[in-house]
Amino acid sequence: MWVKSEKNEKYKLFKNYRVCALAGTLGPKRMKGDYQVPEGFYYINEFKPNSNYHLALGLNYPNFSDKVLSDSIEPGGDIYIHGSCVTTGCIPVTNPQIEELYILAAWAKSQGQDFIPVHVFPINFNNQRSGTYLAKYLKDYPEYAPMVEEMRHAFEYFDATKQLPLIMVDEKGSYVVDGEMPKVEKAEPKKKIIKERKVFNEELLPKLVDRLPVYPGGNEKFQLFIEKVSKDMSPLLLHDQQRAYIMIEFVIDESGKPGYSRVIKGGNDDLNEKLEALFDKMPDWDPAVRLEKNVPVKLKQSIVVEKSGAK
Repeated sequence: MWVKSEKNEKYKLFKNYRVCALAGTLGPKRMKGDYQVPEGFYYINEFKPNSNYHLALGLNYPNFSDKVLSDSIEPGGDIYIHGSCVTTGCIPVTNPQIEELYILAAWAKSQGQDFIPVHVFPINFNNQRSGTYLAKYLKDYPEYAPMVEEMRHAFEYFDATKQLPLIMVDEKGSYVVDGEMPKVEKAEPKKKIIKERKVFNEELLPKLVDRLPVYPGGNEKFQLFIEKVSKDMSPLLLHDQQRAYIMIEFVIDESGKPGYSRVIKGGNDDLNEKLEALFDKMPDWDPAVRLEKNVPVKLKQSIVVEKSGAK
């Protein structure tokens, strides 16, 4: 339900109501008894306070398009937005909802609004999953595609401008939506600054050591560091990442100073950059020893970063 107070205002969303029962499948209504909900562009043409379905607002089905494309003898009719949450082709809502809708529509009409449009789309075109389903459906019913594209045009025009497009019907009964989409200036994508990565000279790394380097306080303290890092990094997971399994490598040089940290698996750009910086800033370790001399070594560490509540 979209509303505005003045003719030149943009529409504002007043409220969403869920259709509480459905009949038929995607596609327009084309004959009596097909259980299809009409799809297309309609307006309220009847107020029915004594409806068997609590209250009812009638739609002008068949409209000009339907009269051309639907069954010429029995195209069907009596399409309403009504209460009672049952349907064989209408648009049902709950009784409290139809009471609100009925009062709002009746008030608008009493204020001089003779034309109250009702646009019935096959899907919410902003919903990606619905769009994927519709695309698959159109592969089996390609003849439905031109109508879908005109409805999409109307949907996207209103979504962008919050104004109604001009909707016409040609001699073949097809909808023709006249509404030029506003031009949107595309922002230049930000160029990612690639930092020059320092590379440790691998020839300086011994193949064997007599003693591995030790984190200050020992392995127990190192595990506490890993747990804290894992927790601190969780806000940097992408919205579709519940967890990330990350492998990071780093060097402890002959003086015990950490550096040259690099994520070699998992994570994402932002998370990995922060993680590498944290490992580079670790306190100095007790360095590795080879033949009674301090030597550099490269270590690898796995880390699991997950959002709170992830299973």
